[in-house]
Amino acid sequence: MTEKETLVYRGKIVDLFLEQVLLPNGAKAELEIVRHPGGAAAVAIDAENRVCLLRQYRHAAGGWLWELPAGKLDPGEPPLATAQRELQEEAGLRAARWEPLGKIISSPGVFTEVVHLFLARGLSHVAANAEAHEVFEVHWVAFAEALAQARTGVIVDAKTLAGLFRAERLNWGE
Repeated sequence: MTEKETLVYRGKIVDLFLEQVLLPNGAKAELEIVRHPGGAAAVAIDAENRVCLLRQYRHAAGGWLWELPAGKLDPGEPPLATAQRELQEEAGLRAARWEPLGKIISSPGVFTEVVHLFLARGLSHVAANAEAHEVFEVHWVAFAEALAQARTGVIVDAKTLAGLFRAERLNWGE
């Protein structure tokens, strides 16, 4: 239970709070909590069992990462709408069929961010509209190869790992 919270920083995407909390065991702790609106990601698999991956530059991660098309929830926007919007903006794709793959919490000790994962099938091409601050390349990778890259550590992004393995569990792409 939060007894006291102090705003330390308000940003464009995240806010940082110091929270004094009472833990379930009765202990008190002061925690640094980064509040994030959450996000959504799409595991887009085409008719040839290829998955759409972005090779994206991430300064905070020190370089290039392989990721699913994904983005931040806009205020009041349902997670599925976010996944649909991001798939179109980043990959220039629209999907006829969507299936939820659950959610992940990337770093529950510090961040409130919840990422909702979706499987997208029945793909068609539309105009992309990437944001200026994003630097990425769109790649189509055989689903089995993407899974191998996830297992061997080539793919390290948490939402991408979870999305690929959950899609595999549903026997999609195999």
